[in-house]
Formats: sequence, C-alpha cells, structure tokens
Amino acid sequence: MAEELIINTSTDKREKYESLLPQIEGLISYEDDLIANLSNIAAALKFGMNFFWVGFYIVKNDELVLGPFQGPIACTRIRMGKGVCGTAWEKNETVLVPNVDEFPGHIACSSDSKSEIVLTASKNGEVQLILDVDSDQLNDFDEVDKEWLEKLMVLIEGKL
Repeated sequence: MAEELIINTSTDKREKYESLLPQIEGLISYEDDLIANLSNIAAALKFGMNFFWVGFYIVKNDELVLGPFQGPIACTRIRMGKGVCGTAWEKNETVLVPNVDEFPGHIACSSDSKSEIVLTASKNGEVQLILDVDSDQLNDFDEVDKEWLEKLMVLIEGKL
C-alpha cells in the first residue's frame, strides 16, 4: 500500500474526517507496532486536518509520557489530573476546551495554543494513551471533531 493520503482541502470538516478515517484504518490495519501506528496517525491528522499540534501521550507508571506527535515541541510528562490531558486521563473521557486560558490548571506547552480537544484510548477499562489536539484558534473544536476523533480512538483501541 502506498503511504499517501488523499484529502480534498476544499470540503468541510465532516467530509475531511469521512475521507481521512478509512485511510487511517487502512494504514494501520496491517501494522501491529503501536508507535509506528501512532506516528502515522499523528502525521495523517496533521496533514489531513491541518491541526496546529497533534500527538499522543502514553501512560507509563503514574505519568503521561510524550509519544509520537506533529507540531512544535511539547511537554514531555504530565501527571494525572493536571492540565487538559491529565484531566481527560483521570476522568477517562473526552475533554473539549474552547479557550485553554479559561481551563483551570491548563499547562501551556505552547503559548500559541488557544483551544484543545483530548481523547482517551482504554484497554480493560484503563486508559493506555491519550490523543491531544491543539489549535492556534479559539473555539476551533466542536461536536464534529469529538464524534470523528472518538471513532478514531475506537480504531486505536483495537490495536492496543
């Protein structure tokens, strides 16, 4: 399979996701290495959705540790309950933040980040990793992002 994405950049957000997710599924379907898959997923999301920052944090002991990502350098370790990522991990649920400056305890890995969505992937009820997506625009994420990124997380959970 050629590692190439075909995304129509003139379509709306939902249509981009509808096009992108099956391509990501195809990309990871024959690969079992988690880091390789997360790396390609981060690149596909960055390219396909033009996100400011997109990446994964992997649960290791009592911290989230930076995994594959695309964008500016990032925080390396995050404790449970700290910032948006740590909150999503603690609650094991999607956290959508329209304005990160209004989120109590937000960790500013980049001062350019304005809004954020964080999702979890679990195995046997325990969070294994999170997907963190940042925008340099306020209120950039909505229910469409939540719906489609949660579908992506189901694909990722199938590879855990």
